[in-house]
Amino acid sequence: MAELLVWPIVIAYGEAALVYAGEVRGHRRYDSLGIWGVRVGWLAQTLLLVAQARAADGFPWGTWAGALNLLSWLVVTGYLVWGCRPRYRLVGLAVMPLAALLFVVSRVGGGTKAGEKSHYSNLFLTVHVGFVLAAFAGFTLAAVLAGLYLAEERRLQRHAPDILRLKLPSLVVLERWIFRTITVALPLLTVSLVAGFIRLREQGNRIDALILATIVTWLVYAAFLAVRATGRRAAYLALTGFALVIAVRIVLAGSHF
Repeated sequence: MAELLVWPIVIAYGEAALVYAGEVRGHRRYDSLGIWGVRVGWLAQTLLLVAQARAADGFPWGTWAGALNLLSWLVVTGYLVWGCRPRYRLVGLAVMPLAALLFVVSRVGGGTKAGEKSHYSNLFLTVHVGFVLAAFAGFTLAAVLAGLYLAEERRLQRHAPDILRLKLPSLVVLERWIFRTITVALPLLTVSLVAGFIRLREQGNRIDALILATIVTWLVYAAFLAVRATGRRAAYLALTGFALVIAVRIVLAGSHF
């Protein structure tokens, strides 16, 4: 059953991305199909995750590929919290291609299968892996909002004629949501790091490149909250943190012990 859901997910997410891209170009005739593509893809991926959980002997998303599958679902879930409202639908223009890409990479790496039993406990994997992925999903959404902030600010400065037609949220609202999203995500990353350090000490392992990059990521977002960054600085800090998230989740994923 799980393999039968792969293509519907890819098609639904891809369809949503295409509809949102068309809306930017002024093709609003099919704009409602975008959010329905997100919903259908999310439902299919939810069923896939449930099927994986039932078939797995333990935590099914402990591998780097499985983690990308869960991260993709968490990103779309976060988008659906406010993406159904017209003023936030264009956030999907960045979210949906990214979600589709993460899912495809996961599929290629075997992340849509049941997975193998890990020598770590399910509780540890749920806290360590689950929380870090939830945090990274939040940082991803914050980066998307930051990108939208910069794009809207540039359009306002240039007095773009389509700025009113696109029905974008105000810069103040975007700034507020960037801050709130990071405020929620950073404690999740903190809990995950603490759990990881406890296990690291118990097993006598050393800090590897992925752990170091994760610590730097935490420091960037902690600095964001500490200085209460606003405006362009907030947007650029959120995007810098997201670049580190990509490094941690994709580039350095195979280096973790």
